[in-house]
Amino acid sequence: MSQREAAGATGRLELLAMGRADVDLYAEQDGARLEEADSFAKYVGGSALNTAVGLARLGVRTGMLTGVGDEAMGRFVRSTLEAEGVDTTAVRTVPGKLTSLVLLAVRETDGFPRIFFAEDGADLSLEPDDVDEGVVARAGAVLVGGTYLSRPGLAAAVDRVVTLARAGGARIVLDIDYRPVLWGAVGPDGGTLDAVPSTAATDAIQALLPRCDLVVGTEAELRIAGGSEDLSRALERIRELSAAVLVVKRGASGSVVLDGPIPTDLDGAGVRAPGFAVDVVNAAGAGDGFLAGFLSGWLRGSALEACAVRGNAVGALVIARRGCAPAMPTAPELEAFLARSIPPRRPAEDHRLGQLHRLAGRATSPSSLYVLAFDHRWQLEQLADRLGASRSRLPILKELIWRGFSSVAGGRGDVGVLVDDRYGERVLELASGSGWFVARALDEPASRPLRVLGEPDLASFLHSWPRDHVIKVLAYLGLDDPAGQFAAQVATLTRVQEACRRTERELLVELQAPPGERYGEGELPEVVERLLGAGLEPEWWKLPPSPHPADWARLAGAVEASDIACRGLLVLGQGSTEEQLHAAFTAAAGQPLCRGFAVGRTIFEAPAGAWLAGELDDEALSGRVGDRFVETIDRFGAARAAARATAEQGSAAGVRRTG
Repeated sequence: MSQREAAGATGRLELLAMGRADVDLYAEQDGARLEEADSFAKYVGGSALNTAVGLARLGVRTGMLTGVGDEAMGRFVRSTLEAEGVDTTAVRTVPGKLTSLVLLAVRETDGFPRIFFAEDGADLSLEPDDVDEGVVARAGAVLVGGTYLSRPGLAAAVDRVVTLARAGGARIVLDIDYRPVLWGAVGPDGGTLDAVPSTAATDAIQALLPRCDLVVGTEAELRIAGGSEDLSRALERIRELSAAVLVVKRGASGSVVLDGPIPTDLDGAGVRAPGFAVDVVNAAGAGDGFLAGFLSGWLRGSALEACAVRGNAVGALVIARRGCAPAMPTAPELEAFLARSIPPRRPAEDHRLGQLHRLAGRATSPSSLYVLAFDHRWQLEQLADRLGASRSRLPILKELIWRGFSSVAGGRGDVGVLVDDRYGERVLELASGSGWFVARALDEPASRPLRVLGEPDLASFLHSWPRDHVIKVLAYLGLDDPAGQFAAQVATLTRVQEACRRTERELLVELQAPPGERYGEGELPEVVERLLGAGLEPEWWKLPPSPHPADWARLAGAVEASDIACRGLLVLGQGSTEEQLHAAFTAAAGQPLCRGFAVGRTIFEAPAGAWLAGELDDEALSGRVGDRFVETIDRFGAARAAARATAEQGSAAGVRRTG
C-alpha cells in the first residue's frame, strides 16, 4: 500500500461512493456491432466506480463501498482503485460471486450498445452485514448509485449506510443511475435502453428521496424518479418528496441545477451551464464524469454554477477519449481545459492536455529506480562465441541473472529489469505482474539507422505485449550524422511513441553515440534537446554515463521545461568500469530528475563469462549478480547522499554570508 493509500485508509473521506463496480470490455473495432467485434480492451467500470476514480484524480479524498469477486477480475478492480488513490477498505470480496462484466461497442448509431453480465455479480450481491460502519463514519458525504435500490439485500444495505451517514452528519447524494436491464424492466439485450419505466424503480427511488441532499440524473432518469413522462410534473413530484438540490444532465446542452421550488417553465430557469463542444469518441462515461466534476466543487462549497461548469467540462473530456475511468482528467488537466477561451474540440489531440492526461491515473514517479539491464543480444552472442560456449545456453543465463535479481529485490519497490524476448522470453513471463519495473527491448540489435520489431503495424504488435511492459528502444545518434539519417531515426522514434500512446504503454528511449564513439562534453544534452524539439517525449530517458555535472544539469533542465510528464532519467552502464560508473553517478545524482540507473554488463558480464566458461555454477552466478546489483544501488545512493550534503553545505554557507 502506498503512502497515499495508507493515509486514505485511516483519514477522513470527503465522499464514500456506494454502487456498481465492474470490468468494462470495450470493442476495439470502432463502429462494429458487438456481434462483429473481434477483440476487447479491458478497463474498470460501473457508474459509482467511475465517479470515485474521477473524484480521486481531481484531488478529492474518496472511498468505495462495493463488492468484487475472489478472482482475477476482482483483484484487477481492487488494485486499480488502490492505484488511483481510492480507499478500498469497504470494498468487499463476496464469496461465491464473480465480478460483474459489461461489454460495450463504440458505435454511436445504436447509442453505444452494451450487454451487462451482472445478474449474479458481486457488486449487486451486497447485504447489510457487508457495510463497514467505521468507513461510513469517516465520510463527509455518501454517494448512492440508484441501481443499489434494485434488490432487497442491496436496498437494505443502502438503508443502513444512509442511516449511519445521516446520524454522523454526512450529506447524501443520489445518482439515479437507472439501468432498466438491471431492474428487470427489459431483457438482457436492452442494455442501451434508459427510458423504459419501472414502477419498482420509481417507488424505491421515491422512498429514498426525502433523505437526500443532492439528486443527479438525466431527463429520462428524473422522469423515472418522478413517476411521470412529463419532466415538469416529475420534478414537481421529486420536490414534494425532497428539498435536495436537483441536477438535470442534458448531454451536449449542458446542465441545469434547481435549488428551491420547481418553476412552471423550465426553459431559462434554475442555474444553467452550457455544454462544451467536443468530438465524441465514447459517450458511455459522460454522466459519471459530469458527476465527478460537479461533486469536486459541491463537496467543497463552490457555487452551483461553478459546480455545473466543472461537471460539464469533465464530462466533455471523458467522452473525447476511450473508456470511462481511464478517461477521467486530473485537476491540472481540468483547469487547463477551463482556462482556454476556446476549448479544443479534440482534447485527446491537444499537446498540453495530452501531457497532463499522461499523468492521470499513474502512480507518482519514483524518487529512485534501479534497473538491472540484461536485454543484451549481440554482446552475449559474441561473449559465448569467444568462450566457445553454445548460444543455446543464453536463455538459461538470463534466467539465472533474473534469479540473482529477484533474490535481492524482494520487498523493494524501486527496482526493475530490462530484458529482451530473444533470449529472455522466460524472464519476461516471470517478471510480468511482479510489481517491479519491467522494460522490454523493441529495437533490432545494433541497428543504425534504428529498426524496430513489429513494423509496419507497431500498435498491433505492441498490443500483444503485457501492458505493464515499458517499451525500450536504443538509438545511436551523433551530432555529425547526415541530416537524412538523423531525421530517419527521429521518424522511427516518433512512430514508436505514437504506437505506445495508442496502446497505453510507456516508452523508454536509450541514446548512445555512434558505434566506436563517445559523446563529448555538451554533446549529449544537445542531442536530447533536438529530440525534444522534434516532439519526442518518452516517459523515461536512458542516457550514457557522462562524468560532467553540467551535462546532467542541462539535461534535467531541458526535459523539465519541455515535458511535464517525463518520469525521469536513468544512467546507463555502457560497459563502464566501476570507477567510470562512480564518476557518472557522482555527476548525475545531484539532479532530482535523475532517478537512478539501468546498468547491465558492469554488473553481470564478469560472472556471466565465468559461468559460460564453466568456472561458476548456477548458484554462484546468481549470487554474484545479486551482490553486484546491491553494491551498485549502494554506490548510487552514496553519490546521491554526497550531492545532498554538498547542496546543504552550500545553502548553509549562503545563509551565513547573507546573515
